[in-house]
Amino acid sequence: MIGNPHHQTTPSGRPRARAFGIGFDGTPGPFNAITDVPGVAVGYSTLISGDGPLAVGKGPVRTGVTAILPRPRANLATPVFAGFFSQNGNGELTGSHIIEETGAFNFPITITNTHSCGVSRDGTLRWMQRVLPAALDSAWGLPVAAETYDGFLNDINGHHLRFEHVAAALDGATSGSIEEGSVGGGTGMIAFGFKAGSGTASRIVEWQGKPYTVGAFVQANFGNRSNLTLRGLRAWPDLVEPAVRECTPRAEKGSIIGVVATNAPFLPHQMKRLARRVPLGVAMTGGFGYHSSGDIFLAFSTANSEAALALSGRIASADFIPDTDIDPFFDAVIESVEEAILNALVANDDMTGRDGNFVPALPKAWLEDKIGASQRK
Repeated sequence: MIGNPHHQTTPSGRPRARAFGIGFDGTPGPFNAITDVPGVAVGYSTLISGDGPLAVGKGPVRTGVTAILPRPRANLATPVFAGFFSQNGNGELTGSHIIEETGAFNFPITITNTHSCGVSRDGTLRWMQRVLPAALDSAWGLPVAAETYDGFLNDINGHHLRFEHVAAALDGATSGSIEEGSVGGGTGMIAFGFKAGSGTASRIVEWQGKPYTVGAFVQANFGNRSNLTLRGLRAWPDLVEPAVRECTPRAEKGSIIGVVATNAPFLPHQMKRLARRVPLGVAMTGGFGYHSSGDIFLAFSTANSEAALALSGRIASADFIPDTDIDPFFDAVIESVEEAILNALVANDDMTGRDGNFVPALPKAWLEDKIGASQRK
């Protein structure tokens, strides 16, 4: 996979972490993305408009929504085995109670800003009623929707996300190479005092002669600059500058949402175990789960579709990899989450938002000179 252009840049040509010679553990999939898991697709709606002083309801707008389809559109009513883990519960992930109860969910996942989480959830139901009405004819739906706070750059109380934006993200969901950085729900997000947002990565795990894929997607909006760590190297104090410019006070409201997907056959309790390893990947970058950070993680498996559907009146059977063999999949989760966060930081530019609040991008020259060079030694 060395030299794979999809590992180096996003579809629009933005650099990813590997473009700077940063070395990572494990073997990535063809696109180094959650979409390497067969059947998984990602779509975005990105809303950027206006400059200057905040006028609630008018802007400036720096927000959006991300849609993750766990199965192909025609099969979205079929549940996926799943588990979630809340490392720090200052945040929201709807549908978590039924996942905890039944070990499964269906329908797409959406991720957006804190005050639009309900819109993205309800928009998913409206979209499902349009594209797969039979899924709701005689049943109810509890879609998964998650959030992080973008109010430093965005008119978050203006509620600019609409149902049509959610539908556009769902309609536009695609497999293959996907954008990263300030796109979708990640548009207005900040990590370690740098512009961040949406990021993804994947790993291939060989088990009993068969390759399986583990993919991660993050909406990164967390962390203090002094803790930022790239492949074991502390960025502080090299990166005191460029600094965030606060024209209005910036309250600490950081969070991270992480979604892990795999086509490996695992049972719900094993998916919860994978979700519990996401914080280890976050910690590799310097995320320590501070008080106000909503750190919530979801993992699902696309395998065992017949067992997940579990029709009444008959014994259901499911395949699963034994717990004694799960460690390489733990590695894959940690590795892909770490790289996804760094991709969210690298595939970005400076952004100015409401009231002139300014967030710099992670300096590319520093990445090349300090990090890439040290990894090449």
